[in-house]
Amino acid sequence: MSVLLDVKDLETRFYTQDGVVQAVSGISYTLDEGETLGLVGESGCGKSVSVLSLMRLIPSPPGKITNGEVIFENRDLLKVDIDEIRQVRGNKIAMIFQDPMTSLNPVLTIGRQVSEALELHMGMDKAQARKRTVELLEMVGIPQADQRVDDYPHQFSGGMRQRVMIAMGLSCNPRILIADEPTTALDVTIQAQIVELVKRLRDDIGMAVIWITHDLGVVAGLVDRVNVMYAGYIVETGPVKDIYGRPRHPYTIGLLGSLPRLDESAHTKLRSIEGLPPDLISPPPGCPFAPRCEYVTDRCLEENPELEPVGMDRYAACWNLKATEGYER
Repeated sequence: MSVLLDVKDLETRFYTQDGVVQAVSGISYTLDEGETLGLVGESGCGKSVSVLSLMRLIPSPPGKITNGEVIFENRDLLKVDIDEIRQVRGNKIAMIFQDPMTSLNPVLTIGRQVSEALELHMGMDKAQARKRTVELLEMVGIPQADQRVDDYPHQFSGGMRQRVMIAMGLSCNPRILIADEPTTALDVTIQAQIVELVKRLRDDIGMAVIWITHDLGVVAGLVDRVNVMYAGYIVETGPVKDIYGRPRHPYTIGLLGSLPRLDESAHTKLRSIEGLPPDLISPPPGCPFAPRCEYVTDRCLEENPELEPVGMDRYAACWNLKATEGYER
């Protein structure tokens, strides 16, 4: 498969009254055509900021992309003019946001909001856009779509609103779909339905997907590859089966240890990660995970490790990889 998106040394900062927030600190990764990539990590680690940076949606001020390249279709999206990036957003790269109620306009009908992109990017007239909107709503599983197309967001349940957001994202047949924690506000059964819907549509349309979440259980059966983020850095990356089976970074081990397992007793105590994430205005020297790490050494407190190969297409950023070599999930 050929590389569709190439992110190189992406760095994003927020300049606040309290200081400079180092939200994303030089992350690099690629996304292949048709691949599904998971971005995982606890809240505040830089997952959402990193993908908003790709789309140039960081509010400025206070935010600023201070370094990096985002190569898509032989162009650096961080350097193209505003008209070019608007042609990419919603057209070539689409995004589903976490809370559909705040992402949808409450005073416009669902049909109007979905059809807007069709008229703007696909050159359809109102009648063509309406017909295609009904087809899209049917595709994502909304019953009686021809009637509900004139309803407003408050007339839909949370799960149905998220399906509308997916229909909006797919309206222009994007090459990349970014899903920013799209199941967080939904109950477990609806979560499963949304995940299965995205998997089916991904396979039917052939698009690549970036799925952002703090829930490793959600992405286990969805993604091909995982980037584990902590404090603005990617600390481990590799195929999902390898990372879930034999995690190498202490943070990944901690995240997976917090998940219940079907093959363990109901009385098995879940693992927890002691301490709190670092303050990104004044992060500690050395490895950002060192203050919470059970494998910490003196070197960890002084130098921040780079990603090192730990297997086939696998990398981890840790000075003490030998200590985690035999760990199996």
